[in-house]
Amino acid sequence: MKQVNEYLQGNQYPGRGILLGRSASGKSGVIAYFIMGRSENSRNRIFVEDGQGIRTEAFDPAKMTDPDLIIYHPVRVFDRTTIVTNGDQTDTIYDFFSKGKSFQAALRTRTFEPDEPNNTPRISGILKWKKNKMSYRLSILKSAEGNSKSVQRFFFEYPKPIAGQGHLIHTYRCDGSPIPSFEGEPVTVAVPNDMEAFTKMLWESLDAENKVSLFVRYIDLETGDCHTKIVNKNK
Repeated sequence: MKQVNEYLQGNQYPGRGILLGRSASGKSGVIAYFIMGRSENSRNRIFVEDGQGIRTEAFDPAKMTDPDLIIYHPVRVFDRTTIVTNGDQTDTIYDFFSKGKSFQAALRTRTFEPDEPNNTPRISGILKWKKNKMSYRLSILKSAEGNSKSVQRFFFEYPKPIAGQGHLIHTYRCDGSPIPSFEGEPVTVAVPNDMEAFTKMLWESLDAENKVSLFVRYIDLETGDCHTKIVNKNK
């Protein structure tokens, strides 16, 4: 199990990342999502609250050149399930849930992003809770070693999360041209009780030039009460 700051520091461009886990006390489900950007268009964003979830929004609308792939709802809530993704597949998963269908079924209708030569992976996660119990799942949809004609879909299930432990998955292994996709299983990381300290550590772990926004939420597993923190580089 790694400390998230030790894992992320020094990686100039892990891209977008999802972290799901359980607090050290076992009393909270923990969700984090961050975005980064290399272009002016990608960096011209902020997170804003939208109902129980969030959406991305142009910080300066006059500088927004192409909203496709960068304006979406990263977080939505369906009943006692929080959905978090790096694209519009959030809405696909939500729509499938509303029809009584599954996380996997929703993502089997999707593929990686159409942004050759990077073929950016679509990463997704859900966290479910019910009276002091929780579970979560993660997924990555990626090209086969950069081959845009072949998609690979991976699903990771955590039905009985360990207190103090979480799993992090992100879009890119590191910076590059084209940017190499994340490989392997989600990374096991430590998850503390202190949301403020955890948010600060995550934010400071991301590359100062490329980081854009961070969302962190702790869900009380007994009551369902949510405590949310949003950090935007653009203010």
